[in-house]
Amino acid sequence: MLAVEAAMRAYARKFGEDEDKWGIVGLLHDFDYERWPTIPDHPLQGAAILAQRGYPEDVIYAIKSHAGDDIPGCPRVSRLDKTLYACDELAGFITAAAMVRPERLRGLQAASVRKKMKQKAFAAAVNREDITRGAEQLGVDLNEHIQFVIDAMSGIADELGLVSALAANESAGRGVADRPGDE
Repeated sequence: MLAVEAAMRAYARKFGEDEDKWGIVGLLHDFDYERWPTIPDHPLQGAAILAQRGYPEDVIYAIKSHAGDDIPGCPRVSRLDKTLYACDELAGFITAAAMVRPERLRGLQAASVRKKMKQKAFAAAVNREDITRGAEQLGVDLNEHIQFVIDAMSGIADELGLVSALAANESAGRGVADRPGDE
């Protein structure tokens, strides 16, 4: 959810929208998933909780509409709705792609992610159609969208656990030969 929050905040900046509101949408969109993992309970149960807690209607609606086309009467209408949908599956897929690279997010390019998208067995639970449809509905080129989300996630790579050991050592001022245990 942190990855989606980062992507939502980055798009809010790009579109001149409320970064905090968009970040909250990214952060909260799946908060109910562990308790109610099946549609329509997810996201409708979470939407009811958010309504009880006084969240704005546009926040609740965006969270409801991110469930693809599985929630009747809840099409993605606003830019907020479309952005959440476009970022959700993609952030998970990028995380999976980064985890199989020694460099993790560092240097990851859209072309590498697109190549992984063609491998049906890789991150098989991620719906590739949602990724491509999300970019289309948002009105952005798929490659540019993928790179934009990679770049947004890179800003919090450490929090996401997507910094390579090499990069972590470099940021700590140690070289490769200076890693703990190399004495």
